[in-house]
Amino acid sequence: MEGLLTRCRALPALATCSHQLSGYVPHRFHHRAPGRGKRLVLSRMFQPQNLREDQVLSLEGRSGELTCKSQRLMLQVGLIHPASSGCYHLLPYTVRAMEKLVRVIDQEMQAIGGQKVNMPSLSPAELWRATSRWDSMGKELLKLRDRHGKEYCLGPTHEEAITALIASQQTLSYRQLPLLLYQVTRKFRDEPRPRFGLLRGREFYMKDMYTFDSSPEAAQQTYSLVCDAYSSLFDRLGLQCVKVQADVGSIGGTMSHEFQLPVDVGEDRLAVCSGCGFSANMETLDLSPTNCPACQGPLTKTKGIEVGHTFYLGTKYSSIFSAQFTNVHGKPSLAEMGCYGLGVTRILAAVIEALATEDCIRWPGLLAPYQVCLISPKKGSKEEAATELTGHLYDHITEAVPQLRGEVLLDDRTHLTIGNRLKDANKFGYPFVIIAGKRALDDPAHFEVWCQNTGEVVFLTREGVLELLSQVQVV
Repeated sequence: MEGLLTRCRALPALATCSHQLSGYVPHRFHHRAPGRGKRLVLSRMFQPQNLREDQVLSLEGRSGELTCKSQRLMLQVGLIHPASSGCYHLLPYTVRAMEKLVRVIDQEMQAIGGQKVNMPSLSPAELWRATSRWDSMGKELLKLRDRHGKEYCLGPTHEEAITALIASQQTLSYRQLPLLLYQVTRKFRDEPRPRFGLLRGREFYMKDMYTFDSSPEAAQQTYSLVCDAYSSLFDRLGLQCVKVQADVGSIGGTMSHEFQLPVDVGEDRLAVCSGCGFSANMETLDLSPTNCPACQGPLTKTKGIEVGHTFYLGTKYSSIFSAQFTNVHGKPSLAEMGCYGLGVTRILAAVIEALATEDCIRWPGLLAPYQVCLISPKKGSKEEAATELTGHLYDHITEAVPQLRGEVLLDDRTHLTIGNRLKDANKFGYPFVIIAGKRALDDPAHFEVWCQNTGEVVFLTREGVLELLSQVQVV
């Protein structure tokens, strides 16, 4: 890299940019380029932009409804668009980010033996009546009848459905256990007061895993295995989540933990002890203690957003539906169960809430909808001669850095100044913004590279840009 930078300070800056790219990724899934000569250009993207502050407030009526940073920013740059109370259109950038998140989830779940399934959203009422949750969950269930008068709910969770499925398998053997089945699907919950955008809606995406084990001891091992996978997932995303003791709520069981992302807008109140590592949701503690129940040390109070939840269910559901397996002695035994949720769309909003500035979205590198945004010179400007160089750089990146095919976007709105487009790029949060400005006319040409997640700006030749971007990890 020596000789590629125009300033002495740029070398450590490049190292800083490179540092953010490191991280373990077990597999790579490459997006195919749309074809040689065809470039992804911003002017062709379906991405409603409402970048003026006085426009975003009208999107959801009263300005007082925009109660958190992630909701405001996601509306402002066109990541989501309101459909009805608590329901949102997920627009292309958001879908790309969500698909990347799902791929990371798939990697972590399948690494511990998870098998992916897909269950119907419509869940028969008789399953929920069998567990008494048809009535106990009350108005939270979205209920409906079909033309024959048969009752259903739109599933907020799938304990009943998965347990009935396993119960239907009469030949399940202990040799097949543990069984870890998961899905990523839409969920529905009749929230009395939807708020905070994707953080608390009526329709959302969730990853839910259900495990079946041959004994309580084996189920505890599986519980720890999944919790460790959750920790690995959040570590890869660069999120400092806290695992806290939690209430079992309407799902039930004998043990539960939440994975909380500490954020001021969070609705959950947490208590954490820095001395012994104790942490809990305050709702699980008697009154509001000031000292840790484990070591009597002082507790730190904070707020958090719940992004994951795990439950050890025991035989609560398997006993109702007779979900059994044949044990080592050839006798039928009830399966020991666990269930494990991740709020997929909630994680997307939570990372923006945690990482973004007041004005600009910031993504974990693995989730950025596009990794690179190229900004060409304004039409009619002194730098216009570098426009062709921008196109050549686009082609060189997609050819020399295979993992970035489909990850590079060209801002071709040349009627706007570079400064205006850079401002937009900052709002969208592309990890790397590359500008063909005055220095692109040098010999050799130098491009201005903004490393958004570190705030560093460096000037690199084409070869320097390729070397930097070759270190980008995608899923």
